[in-house]
Amino acid sequence: MTPIYAVGDIHGQLEMLETALSRIEADGGPDAKIVFVGDLVDRGAGSRQVIERLMQGQAEGRDWTVLSGNHDDLFVGFLERGADHDPRILSGVPWSGPRIGGKATLASYGMQDLDRPIEALLEEARQVVPPAHLAFLKGLPLHHEAGALLFVHAGIRPGVALKDQTRDDQMWIRGDFLNDTRAHPWLVVHGHTAVEAPEHHGNRVNLDSGAGYGRPITAAVFEGREVWTLEAKGRATLLANP
Repeated sequence: MTPIYAVGDIHGQLEMLETALSRIEADGGPDAKIVFVGDLVDRGAGSRQVIERLMQGQAEGRDWTVLSGNHDDLFVGFLERGADHDPRILSGVPWSGPRIGGKATLASYGMQDLDRPIEALLEEARQVVPPAHLAFLKGLPLHHEAGALLFVHAGIRPGVALKDQTRDDQMWIRGDFLNDTRAHPWLVVHGHTAVEAPEHHGNRVNLDSGAGYGRPITAAVFEGREVWTLEAKGRATLLANP
């Protein structure tokens, strides 16, 4: 069975991303099929570099599928509409604030004096963010189906057909998905909700191990429904919680 690899939320952590890619290549070779579950940007210092690394890999013909996360969508919303507040952020905190980490993304493009009014930040951001980066982020798919596996950033609305899943649910859903223990048509592989370490819940696998808060990015390998994380010494079985 051909393995498929997945990388959890990256959040601008270029060095961690390179470590994950090295572990994948050591396990599956340079032609390994990889799915990145989104949240490329915000909080970490290397958002621009992460985008460039993934664009480069795809341009080289690597079998890399990059999904859109809610942070990627927020960055697009800021660049296109000047949106610093988003109604889907229920706490009401702004994208540019420290909790969401948007200013770290702007800094990765060389921007300074980030305490200026948001209008001034937007004007400069539209000058320094390459149009190719914006086009890349806007073109990211929301999910990737691969046999018994469904890769998606946040999750799915349980009981709803894949074709009827909303954009917002695929990038933002939490409770209704996380708390549902019923089997889905696939093993759903997702990120979005940061945990201390990757978790296997039987019907879903959460790969967001908290890179946005300085914890290591998770790289995992799937063969059918069997799951391993990739550690420094190789594969480690990720068993479903009892």
